[in-house]
This record gives sequence, C-alpha cells and structure tokens, in this order.
Amino acid sequence: MKAAVLFDYDTPLRVEEVTLDEPQDHEVLVKLVATGVCHTDIQVVIGERRMPAVPVVLGHEGAGIVEKVGPGVTTLQPGDHVVMVVIFSCGKCHYCTIGKPTLCSVGLINYVMGTLPTGGKRLRKGDQEISHFFSQSSFAEYAVVHERTAVKIRDDAPLEKACLMGCAATTGIGAVLNVAEVRPGESIVVYGMGGVGLSAIMGAKLAGAGKIIAVSRTDQKLEMAKEVGADDVINAKRENPRQRVFELTAGGADYAIECVGSVDVIAEAFGSLRPGGKCVAVGSTPPGTMVTVSPDDLLMNKMLTGTLQGGIRAAVDIPRYIDLFIEGKLPLDKIVAKSYSLDKINEAIKANLGGAVGRQIIRF
Repeated sequence: MKAAVLFDYDTPLRVEEVTLDEPQDHEVLVKLVATGVCHTDIQVVIGERRMPAVPVVLGHEGAGIVEKVGPGVTTLQPGDHVVMVVIFSCGKCHYCTIGKPTLCSVGLINYVMGTLPTGGKRLRKGDQEISHFFSQSSFAEYAVVHERTAVKIRDDAPLEKACLMGCAATTGIGAVLNVAEVRPGESIVVYGMGGVGLSAIMGAKLAGAGKIIAVSRTDQKLEMAKEVGADDVINAKRENPRQRVFELTAGGADYAIECVGSVDVIAEAFGSLRPGGKCVAVGSTPPGTMVTVSPDDLLMNKMLTGTLQGGIRAAVDIPRYIDLFIEGKLPLDKIVAKSYSLDKINEAIKANLGGAVGRQIIRF
C-alpha cells in the first residue's frame, strides 16, 4: 500500500510503497477514506515533537471502512464504517475503570513507543520497521488498529467529515462539555480558531453558553467562528484580548479554552477568567515548555487544567456527535477547508503552517 512516511525530522513526507501486516488478535484492517491533518502531526514533521524512532507514518484522525477482522474481534465486522480515535483505551487500567479512558495507561505507552496496543509494529519498508502514531497511522491507504481504537458510526455519515471526530471535533467539543462543563447562560472565550477551536465554539453553542467569544489573529478564521456560533470576536493583532474579554463579560469569562498550543496563550486565557473561572488548555505545546500563573489568581479560585481528546468516552460520544451533525445541530462540514490526495500531503501541511482557515483533509 501507499503511505506518507517521515524518514527524518524537518524534511517533507515521502509517499512510498510500504508493507502492512495482517490484523492480529483483536485487530482490524481499515481501508481509509479520509484523514485530517492535525497540528500535532506537523509538530513531529518539523521536529518540535519527536518520536522514539523514525521512520514513522503519522496521522491520527482517520475514518474508513473495516475490510478484515482478526481473531477474537467481537465489536466490528467487515463493512462497518468507523472513526479511529487518538487514544486507545484498554478498558482495564485504573483510568479506564474510573471512567477516564483518554488517560488509559496502555494507550499512552503505545503512543510514546510508536507501537500498537497488542505489541510491536505492523508497518515496514523492506526489512526496516516503521513506527505507528497514536496506535493508528492514518496517513496511509490502510491501517491495522486494535478494535477498541475504531468506533463504529452510522453508514450515512460522510467519512470525509466524520474523520474530524478522530481528534479535532471531539477534542474541542469535549473540552467544553466534559472538562469545562459549561452550563446554559455562562460565558466562554476560546483562543485559537483552528479545527479544535472552531469545534469548541460549536460545543459552547450546544451547551447553551450565554456569551461565546472567539479570539484569533486572522479575520477569516474569526468570520468562520461567527458562522459556527461565536457571538463576539477579537482579533488579537488589533486588540488586547484579556481587556476586551473583561469588557464583553463585565469582569471576566466563566470559562476559557486554549486551542493554540502556546504557553503565552495559556497564560492569556487564564488571565481572562473571572474569579472562580476555569481555563482548559487543549493545544499541544512543545515538550519542555512551562506556563507561569500567579498564586493570587489561584487564591481567587481560578482553575487551570488540560485535556486529552476532550475527556470523551469514544464509543458513546462519537456516535452522539455524529447524530447531531446529521441532524444539522453540529455544523462540522463548515470547518473542512480543502481536500488533498495523499501525494499532495506536503501541500496540506504547508497550507496548515501558512495559517489556512479550517481543517485540511486527505481523501483516499
């Protein structure tokens, strides 16, 4: 099959013919239809975030159709339409059993090691092993994944839109509904209008937030934020976001969601809160960076927390969000910017780095 392989950091991906092993116990073979291009993938490409070993096939926002199932698979069958999620959950570790599957100990270890949950790697180029990414590696025509990594969805959902449920949409919506726990009438400000930030705006609309504020440095992205539910927008190039949020909310927002991946923006978002407010850091910051907050803010009962994939329960939340999309209550299609073929993936990455509006999609 063809896959976009990263052989060395800060070099273009190379679309190569690679070998993918057959699915083993509790694994399925998925034929990819579409995958999103996320900033976290790009962080690895440019060397800002490193894997234990390259080469690696990136991609962690894939959707497709199950083509084959391995021994012991009970939840999926050939022909099922699936979204592949970022974090594998084993269902048995401490975090899975207390209802926090995105913190699964097994899933996080596999991400760090570049392996699949059942152990080892299934990708290779000749005799050279290729690492996996988030137990998925969706920058390829096919993927072998654990059955608990693939969530069955309804057949009438367009997979080129549904793929966003693998990361961007669930992370943004979940950050608002599951982590911030926004209640009707409360105010919220979202920093960063990429795929995750726009999804957070949609999540705030679903939650019935009374004042939804979007912050970006790009007018086009702010216009899109209005389309998906923002009440007010702030261009951070022209206005002081913190000051403007205080004006719009009469003293600070109840919630702030940071979707940029910058410690400076996290501090800005945290500073936009009213006493007792809650800031959720969502963006993927470069490893080793630190954020500084004032203890006086903590004394005012302001909270700073983070999230992996919005704290979702994938098997429950993704089908629900898909239903909302199909019913016209979640305008997921609005945040898809442009589709590329796999051999044009470096163009998609360049567009992302250049600040393109919306999510770049690879269609197979």
